[in-house]
Amino acid sequence: MVEFDDTFRRQLRELFVWRRDVRRFRSTPLPDGAIDRLIETACLSPSVGLSQPWRFVTVDDTARRVAVIDDFKACNADALNCYSGERAARYATLKLSGLEQAPGHLAVFADKASDIGHGLGRATMPETTEYSVVAAITAMWLAARAEGIGLGWVSILNPARMHAILEVPDSWKFIAYLCIGYPEAECDQPELEQAKWERRRDAGEFTLRR
Repeated sequence: MVEFDDTFRRQLRELFVWRRDVRRFRSTPLPDGAIDRLIETACLSPSVGLSQPWRFVTVDDTARRVAVIDDFKACNADALNCYSGERAARYATLKLSGLEQAPGHLAVFADKASDIGHGLGRATMPETTEYSVVAAITAMWLAARAEGIGLGWVSILNPARMHAILEVPDSWKFIAYLCIGYPEAECDQPELEQAKWERRRDAGEFTLRR
């Protein structure tokens, strides 16, 4: 059995602390095979019924990238209209994607029609298919940080447009669009906390004792 010592556990916690949602990237290209390697790590994640529902689309085509960026700009403008006053002014200053700077673009979907795993564990909670994909993204996020690579999750996108732009099967549910590259700077504090949009709360605020 593999054993992990206190030094490893401390380093693992530091990895969690320093993992960031990156929006500001350097233009430095990623090494050959870097994204493929991160995908391989993501695929080591647990999945409901061993269904392995994750589907990855590397987006290298310039026209498709431009279409994604245009969709983000439209969705972001709509999101801004949901706020007013000081909150709207603060929202307008936030940098919420690194789509134009990041050298790597990766879309992630959940294949809800796959028969891998034979439906085990999904009868009462079919949403565990999507949860499994999110777990894989989390593993990728940490693996990227361990290599000094930044990852940013862009959620201000229209899922239907992502299907059309990337031409994927209808049974695939859009989960995430990830920007991947080397960050401009490292920080152990979330960017939204630095921008005073929100503060990170202590675990006790989210824990009930029964």
